[in-house]
This record gives sequence, C-alpha cells and structure tokens, in this order.
Amino acid sequence: MSFLFGGDKIKGTLVLMQKNVLDINSLTDPAKLIDGALDGFGSILDTLTSFLGASVCLQLISSTKPLLSGEGKVGKEAYLKEAINNLPTLGDKQTAFSIEFEYDSNFGIPGAFKTKNYMSTEFFLVSLTLDDIPNLGTIHFVCNSWVYNAKKYQTDRIFFANNTFVTSETPSPLVYYRQLELKTLRGNGTGERQEWDRIYDYDVYNDLGEPDKGQSYARPILGRSSDHPYPRRGRTGRKPTATDPNSESRGNSVYIPRDEAFGHLKSSDFLVYGLKSVSQDVIPLLQSAFDINFTPTEFDSFDDVFDLYEGGIKLPTDIISQISPLPVLSEIFRTDGEQFLKFPTPKVIQVSKSAWMTDEEFGREIVAGVNPGLIRALQDFPPKSKLDSAIYGDHTSTITKEQIELNLEGFSTLDEAIQNKKLFLLEHHDTIIPYLRLINSTSTKAYASRTILFLKNDGTLRPLAIELSLPHPQGDQFGVVSNVYLPAIEGVEATIWLLAKAYVIVNDSCFHQLVSHWLNTHAVVEPFVIATNRQLSVLHPIYKLLHPHYRDTMNINALARQSLVNADGIIEKTFLWGGYAMEISSKVYKDWVFTDQALPADLIKRGIAVEDSTSPHGLRLVIEDYPYAVDGLDIWDAIKTWVQDYVSIYFISDEKIQQDTELQAWWKEVVEVGHGDKKGEAWWPKLQTRGDLIHVCNIIIWTASALHAAVNFGQYPYGGFILNRPTLSRRLMPEKGTPEYDELATNPQKAYLKTITPKFQTQLFL
Repeated sequence: MSFLFGGDKIKGTLVLMQKNVLDINSLTDPAKLIDGALDGFGSILDTLTSFLGASVCLQLISSTKPLLSGEGKVGKEAYLKEAINNLPTLGDKQTAFSIEFEYDSNFGIPGAFKTKNYMSTEFFLVSLTLDDIPNLGTIHFVCNSWVYNAKKYQTDRIFFANNTFVTSETPSPLVYYRQLELKTLRGNGTGERQEWDRIYDYDVYNDLGEPDKGQSYARPILGRSSDHPYPRRGRTGRKPTATDPNSESRGNSVYIPRDEAFGHLKSSDFLVYGLKSVSQDVIPLLQSAFDINFTPTEFDSFDDVFDLYEGGIKLPTDIISQISPLPVLSEIFRTDGEQFLKFPTPKVIQVSKSAWMTDEEFGREIVAGVNPGLIRALQDFPPKSKLDSAIYGDHTSTITKEQIELNLEGFSTLDEAIQNKKLFLLEHHDTIIPYLRLINSTSTKAYASRTILFLKNDGTLRPLAIELSLPHPQGDQFGVVSNVYLPAIEGVEATIWLLAKAYVIVNDSCFHQLVSHWLNTHAVVEPFVIATNRQLSVLHPIYKLLHPHYRDTMNINALARQSLVNADGIIEKTFLWGGYAMEISSKVYKDWVFTDQALPADLIKRGIAVEDSTSPHGLRLVIEDYPYAVDGLDIWDAIKTWVQDYVSIYFISDEKIQQDTELQAWWKEVVEVGHGDKKGEAWWPKLQTRGDLIHVCNIIIWTASALHAAVNFGQYPYGGFILNRPTLSRRLMPEKGTPEYDELATNPQKAYLKTITPKFQTQLFL
C-alpha cells in the first residue's frame, strides 16, 4: 500500500471480527442451542457487505498538530472500502477491510483515531494499520475491543497508536484524549450498567444472597465492614432487593465491562460458560434423578467410585436430552444410546489406585498437590491458637512430646528435631473453630485439625500425629475437646487413621477452594484490574505491563458470584463450609498482607526457607523436594528480572515515579478503595521508588499468573478422585461400643464412604 501525494490520502487496513458469539444467556439456554444457534459458529451478521458504505466511520487524530483548544486535529470521516481476502497475517475468523483517509501535510502524524459504528450490532475491532506515513512508515493501532452502535456511547470511541508514554511525556495534542478516555472508563458511579458499557467501578460483595427468597438465602455483605472486610468487586448498579435495601438483586447475567468478557468462541470459553450451564441445567436434572431413586445416593464401595471413570452411571434418557450440548458437558454425557455419566480418570489414580491411602502420598500432596502453600515449620511446641482466649478459652494443642518422639528418624528428642527444622505443621484450627458449632448443627460434621509432619532422611514428609478438635459442649469459653490420632497400618486403627487424614483433607479442600484459590488469586486481584483501567491510560507502560495478566479475571469472578460462591451455589452444595463459606473467607482476609504474597517473603514467614546468599535466589529451602517453592522461585525471579528491565526503560529515576500522576492515582485508589478495608495498614508500599514499583508489579503478576496456576490446575488431577480429596464430612469419628465403630472392622470401605462426600455431591463437584 502506498501514500498518495497527488490525492493526499493515507491508505490503511482495518481488521475486525464479526459478532459470532452469543451472550452468556444464549450460551446456556438449551432451546437456543438445540435450535442450532451455534451451528457452525456462524456469523449473526448477514454478510461482510454490512460493513461497507456508511456503516463504520473512522477519523484520524493528530499527535503533533493541535487545535487552538489544545487537543489534536481531527481528520475527515473515512469509511471501509472493500474486504481484503488474501492478507497472510489474519487470525481465525478475522476479516480485513481497506480504508482511505484524506490527508494534508498540516495534519501531522496520526496518534489516535475515533470510530463510530452505525450498524445495529456490535463488532470486535482488532487493529488498524496505516502504511507509508511520510518520514515515519507504518503506524499500528492495537484495539482489541467491542464497538457497539454509536448511540450507545456518550463519547466517541477512541483508540491510540501502539506507543507507550508515561503520563508527563504524552504528546500534548493527545493529552485531552488520554484524559477523556480515562474519564469515560471511570463513569459517574450511578445507574445500572448495561451490556455495552465500558465503565469500571467498585462495589462490595452484596450480591451473594437472595434474601427475597427467604432467610436461608440471605448472606452477610462482605466489604466496607470491620467484621466482614473484603476486596471490592466490579459495580453493576443492579436494584436493591425488596427485603434488604443493602443487598443487590440478582438476575440471569452479571455486568462486567464489555471488553472483560470472553471474546470469540474457543474451548476455554466453554469451560467457563459450562459452569453456568451446570448450575442452571444439570444440577436440577441430576437432583431429580436422585430424588426418584433412579440411582443410589451412596457409594457402597471404593469400586463404585472407580466406576465414575471406568463405567459411568446410567441416567434416564430424558435427563440427558434436556442438558445443554456444550462441548464441556458432552465429554461426560454420552449420546450413543447408552446414557451414562462418565468422567475422565484423574491423574492421581492413573498409575496406582491405592497410593492415595498411603502416608507418603498424603505428605507429598501437602507440598506438591493443589494447595501447597500452607505448610509451615513447627517452631514452638505444643502449637497454640491465636484466637481470643477470653472468648474461646484455651486452644493449646494436646499432642504430646511422647507421641511425636515415637517416630523421629535419627533424632532422640522433639526439641532436637525442631532445632534441625525437621518438624512441620499443617493447621486448620483457628479458621474453622469460630464456625464449627454452626457447621456441625447442619447435616455435616467436622473437626478443627492440626497435623504434625516429619521430614525424613529421604526428603519425604511423613505425618506423625493428627489432632481433631470440637468446641467444648459446655460453651466456647471452655475451649475444645481434642483427640490425637497416630499412624496405623492394620485393623480398625488403620481405618481410624485413614478417617483422621480425611477430616484434615476436608478442611484443606475448603481452605484451598475459598481462600488459597478464590480469595488469594481471584478476589484480591479484581481491585487491581479495576484501578488499572480507571487510572492508567492504555498508553501507560504499567498498564501495558499488567494488562495481559488480568485476562478474564473479572469475567470469571462475575460468573463465580453468579453460580459458584453464591447462596446455595455449587460451593455451598459441595464443600463443608456450606453457607458460611464466603463469610469465613472474609475472616481470613483480615490477616491478608499484600507484601506477604511475594513468594520469598511467604516462604520465609512460614519457616520453609532461610536467607542464604550462597543459595539460588538467595534462599535455602528447608524442604528440598518442595516443587511449589523450587519451581516458584525460578518463576518469581524470572518475573522480577523482566519487570526490573521493563520499568528501567520508562522510569530512569525515583522522581519519575513520584511525579507520574496516573501512577500515583492508581496506587492510591488500589489502597484506599479497591482494598479499602485495609487502607490503614502500614505494610502497603508507598510507591515512591523504582524498587517499590518493581516489587508491587512483581507481586501482582506472580499472584495473577504463577500462584493462580499452582492452586488452579491441580484441581481435577488431585480433587477429581473424591476418595483422595473429599470436600465434605458427614459424621464424627466412630466411638467404641457403637455400630459405627463395629463397621470399621466389618466394612471399612463403607464406613469411610459414609463419612465423606456422598455420591450426588461428588458428581456436582466433579
């Protein structure tokens, strides 16, 4: 393409994608799916010619020639000319169009453009490329944004050239447009948000419950509260409920800024959209199958559990026919005439079907499983509670030295083992104790737990003792009633030991799902997403650094509030904490410290690593075979190196950080609004130096990428086998002289299965 001096025109190429994605309600509406709305994933637009003529208008904005008012000159309107079918750089389902802009030498260099969509339907604008700009060459505009009909917007859609400027170095003709775009994205904090809106704003978690359906569906509001602090989520502006004016009403969908939604159909989209389909379509139908006793509600043996992966569970044909045929579901629902519910075999049992029962695997998964960031060195014995003793009494552990010293390999005393950093603690005590009496008043029955492990000479961890505690029957102020269980390999004692480990894992599963995964990587990141879009221009280098790591966060979080963590949602149905799940996570957030999310700080705080300048990364790991820490430190340092190099390009001094108004506004809003319930904490970095900025960005990127991966991608490989990671416990440890205790000897598998997650909840969880 060439620059035409005679006609004074700039030729360009615009790449877009037609609207070929249905909205989330369509994706989970069986009628629309069955009617063939997704057939071939075809375009909803009639033809490519819809874009030609006066359908899509663009105007260039100068970055070098201002008007008298200061903002850059705006060129004449230009429209798409014709489709380009042979462009080799086009991606899947992308379409390119040629366009010509009138141009004269007084216009200067284009640095942005406006666009208006006059069609009734939206399209996804990928990019604009201008060729043969005099003395410059090619200018690229990377857009990646949905553009709706122009009447939907109060201001024109503006896109900037693919340049990067700290706030003070913005070309003066673009300053107005840079500020206008941020003002648009911030909105005015009023009104209900609409599908086409691009506004980022904050709200508390007041949409988890549905009080209008009854008291059992009401949930505490999380955020803006000393009792229930929480990170902020994206504001939707939905109307309050009739019963509680402070709670937000719920609907079939949740607003998120349009560009935060999944773009075009691909396999990963189905995994998320399938979640809503499971919630709305599958659960009620499966429940009906269980309610009519079509399938037994309990597993009778471990073989019954293996049948979930090897044979499947037969379901009525009318049940299957009503379930949305999304690919994520068709994998487990056969449609070849034999209607079965069959799941992929989790990796934890692909090599051995019995390894999950061993102490070795129990210890291995604590450092290499789906929740590897909780174990800490045992530094004081016996373990003590941080709960207020005036309210909860004495919670000092009842595990004795004698019980621990039975199995210390190569050490004669417990103190010697502690000094040599050979003893470790997995604690699920203080988190659950304040709610345990409430939890046990329902159909679930559970314990607070403490597990002490020993680091053997071969580098593996072995559990030495498990303490299970219940609130004192005479009241919280009397402390707890505790029992200690020791390893056993034969007879009833072996089954009791297996059950003791199961109670520990149930606690760990809940903490993993609601804290390690949801709170610590999803919920805490959303305020950073919102603040970044509100306060940092797309031209800002820190926006460009962080933005890729925010991908899909707000969308997944909104879907979670809709179907996962809401009242009577999938989490409450399948995990021990039930209706108290999110409330408990808010109690944990009280102790959340941003700077402790840095992996080195976390490892040192837990006593898992000590500073050592001669060791890789300056840390020596106490547990050498700790994959999360070993691999994590490599990744942490790689991120750190990248961030250091990147920041150094744009900020040559600490003064540049202090004087960058967008950057300072961003951090102020993160601290005072996004994480406003913790704004008074002294540990927040001040963001006054390059070191501060590097460390802040390092933590954000680590949290949103590697930390999330560590607690996310092992869910099905480990948790997909319910015997290995049960999510519920339904009865307490059997006592001698009871039929339940006798069953430990006569049918130990059945006794175990009656205690953990039952069949229906297992299938929902899977």
